[in-house]
Amino acid sequence: MLLGRFILNSTTLQSMMGVNPDFKQLLDNLTTAVMLVDDQLRLLHMNTACETLLQVSLNHAYGTSIKNFYHESSEAIQKVTNTLTDESLYTKRKARWRLHNKQRITVDYTVTPLKNANQILFEIQPLDRLMKISREEAMIASQSTTRTLIRGLAHEVKNPLGGIRGAAQLLERELDQISDNPELKEYTNVIIAESDRLRNLVDRMLGPRHIVKFKPTNIHEVLERVITLITAETKGSIALQRNYDPSIPDLQGDLELLIQALLNIIRNAIQALSADTDNTSPSVHIGTHIQRQVTIGRKHYPLVCCISVNDNGPGIPPALIDDIFYPMISGRAQGSGLGLSIAQQFINQHKGLIECVSEPGDTRFSIYIPLE
Repeated sequence: MLLGRFILNSTTLQSMMGVNPDFKQLLDNLTTAVMLVDDQLRLLHMNTACETLLQVSLNHAYGTSIKNFYHESSEAIQKVTNTLTDESLYTKRKARWRLHNKQRITVDYTVTPLKNANQILFEIQPLDRLMKISREEAMIASQSTTRTLIRGLAHEVKNPLGGIRGAAQLLERELDQISDNPELKEYTNVIIAESDRLRNLVDRMLGPRHIVKFKPTNIHEVLERVITLITAETKGSIALQRNYDPSIPDLQGDLELLIQALLNIIRNAIQALSADTDNTSPSVHIGTHIQRQVTIGRKHYPLVCCISVNDNGPGIPPALIDDIFYPMISGRAQGSGLGLSIAQQFINQHKGLIECVSEPGDTRFSIYIPLE
């Protein structure tokens, strides 16, 4: 790391930490989180970036063990302590830390022993934001590839389907003239019906043929339309809770596409709750709020509308959670696996993204739509 190359010896570092306040100011201006501890792992100093990352203040944590404000395995802590005796650097990639407030973060960190001062220097680089951007880029790219694949597949399937259906209709007419046997006509009816069913499935995979028409749209108007439809479907059997931020301005959106996307997401939650017979108080919480400085893919947006849909159902199986936005992936036997895929496609058309985290009793879909 840059700081490791900058510090030449322990004497320089001691002057930074104990004598010269200008060096403390220099550390506070670094974006890399820096933390200095003694040989008992008691905190001597941390810069502003480290306070922000670990969500603890230097004044509050000074002199206390670092074990009080973040947790890692005892093996990793021992390796940190051993750097003083080994006089060697210790670097760990993608370490998972649990902070004092139960939040989890992923970091790269390097530990430098300062033998003469009997102190240990941490340089910590947070990875969660970079990993999130990488995941989103991969998701957006794979969604685009999948849609291209489906369009090609639909073309290849629908062409012969039209020929099969047409041939079955011609055969049906011929049978009417040469035979009175109703069973023969039943066979042609099966061919026509199955051809239509397969064509409808392909059309659903492609999504509605709809030219996107962007205009100022109130997201709460969209949500109220969706809630009205869901309430009619469930007859009030599942509690729908609202928590709106009324200050959210209109966004540039297509009303019909947004309604369909949110309807698919909330309906997915309702179906999961309906299948959970052990849940005596099923509920869906729908909220909106503004989020600032958000990166979607690699594009930065200063202001984003975030819509959250939480349900207290059984959760999504871990084996499926990374694939739920792909077509034909469903956790239900009767599910087509198209609803969430279409919802993601519609939100992508608004330059947005849908994310999902799930555990038993708490599944959250977060929909991010830029306010441009």
